[in-house]
Amino acid sequence: MNRFPRLPLLLYSYLATEILAPFFASFLIMNSVFFLVKLIPFLNVVLELNIGFTDFLRLFSYLFPNMFLYSMPMAAMMGMIIAFSRLSSDTEILAFKANGISIYTILPPVIMVSMAIAGITGYFSVKLIPTGEIAMKQLLFQLAKEKIDKGIKENAFTEALGDVVVYVQSIDNTTGQWQNVWVSDMRDQTVPSITMAKSGSMVGDSRKMQVTIILENGSLNRPDGTYTQTVTFDRYQINIPLHIPSIIDGTDVTHQAISSMTMEQLQQTISQFGRESKEGREALVHFHKRLVLPVGCFILSLLGLPLGLQARAGRSAIGIPLGLGGFILYYVLFTIGKNIAEESSHSVWMAMWFPNLVFFVFTVILLRQTANERPLIPKVLSHAWAALITRVLPPFMEKLRAWIHLPVKKLIKKSTLNLRQYNKTPEELLGPGHLTVGTVHGNVKSMACHVPGCESYSCRQCTIEFKNMEIALQAGFTPCNSCKAILEKQSTLASDKTPQ
Repeated sequence: MNRFPRLPLLLYSYLATEILAPFFASFLIMNSVFFLVKLIPFLNVVLELNIGFTDFLRLFSYLFPNMFLYSMPMAAMMGMIIAFSRLSSDTEILAFKANGISIYTILPPVIMVSMAIAGITGYFSVKLIPTGEIAMKQLLFQLAKEKIDKGIKENAFTEALGDVVVYVQSIDNTTGQWQNVWVSDMRDQTVPSITMAKSGSMVGDSRKMQVTIILENGSLNRPDGTYTQTVTFDRYQINIPLHIPSIIDGTDVTHQAISSMTMEQLQQTISQFGRESKEGREALVHFHKRLVLPVGCFILSLLGLPLGLQARAGRSAIGIPLGLGGFILYYVLFTIGKNIAEESSHSVWMAMWFPNLVFFVFTVILLRQTANERPLIPKVLSHAWAALITRVLPPFMEKLRAWIHLPVKKLIKKSTLNLRQYNKTPEELLGPGHLTVGTVHGNVKSMACHVPGCESYSCRQCTIEFKNMEIALQAGFTPCNSCKAILEKQSTLASDKTPQ
């Protein structure tokens, strides 16, 4: 005998497919928008360095990990909301409940899809973002150096290095070695210093973002007032920092920022400077940030389940605006927590993980309320909110009326009645007329059904109806004892009326 229940793999695969389809659509749309937003400041770099299409694709691909870190959580949440809004609007969720499939039964595929998306987000956050930033810096340096190399031609003055002008008589195409070099350096002086050498070459340092001109067997002529200093040398180096147009969306991508460090480098920085130092605290904030956002992606994705189930047939899907509001609120809290962690002496761990903690508790509450077919806001909180509003709103409206001289008593009374009606429990809202008279009424929790004439026919716990008893029995519902007696009586009367 198998001790473990068989998993409904067909149901799981169906739900996963329903979730992933809107997820990929949302992901594509959001990244297209982010692409257009990033493209405008990115064009300055492309035009200045005269980048080809292939290098443009490479350069822009290094920006994608940062974009995915924010687009994937939002796409996961929207995909979950859209999927379950459709299932709820098409009464498929109602069919699941009628067959004994609760919200908790459909949680495993939701959790697996959410964990998969969160895992991909974590990989982008921990591995690809620092790798992409380093690769972008190296590519920009390589493109700038190639532009300089192409600008240095035989028997021509090159001004690609700014205040440093280079003249080369001949260039060895095999080794890149220069012959008979002349260099004019106008940096930080009004009269240029002239350097002449028999040979030379140029090398680059991507870490320092500079190129170095190496000259051999020459002389340096530097003006000093009315005199000129002449220095002969066997080897002379001129270091020239590269000023690459690298400001993309307000960020200098060539700057060795802490965001380009790996997790191991961040831990070394924290150990080296200490957790309370400015450098150590900044590294600690970035360390937690790379872990907080993927976990937040998982929580936001789960939050889409109860929000999506708020849709009903013939009613607008309120889950999408609620999801957008929740997403914005999450990142507002995340930004506040990040600023507190950076600027104050409070615990970095608590400040960075506080938004995830709040949204996790909020998600668990909403899942529980939805599974029990209750309003999203618990009765205690809604009553407290209503009490607060009914106490604060009338005095405020009275003052407003005194200012603008408008009669608002009817408005206050109407608002108060609406609040009281809104904060009623589901048992108070559901009455004898919430289901069609004449159908078979069913209680999803007890799986009992009732026919007209039964004392429990109009019970407040009945939330589903069937056309006849045959359909109710096929759905797994059982008539109560009173209904069985009524059905037997009806069957007896029908047989007595049948002609012999």
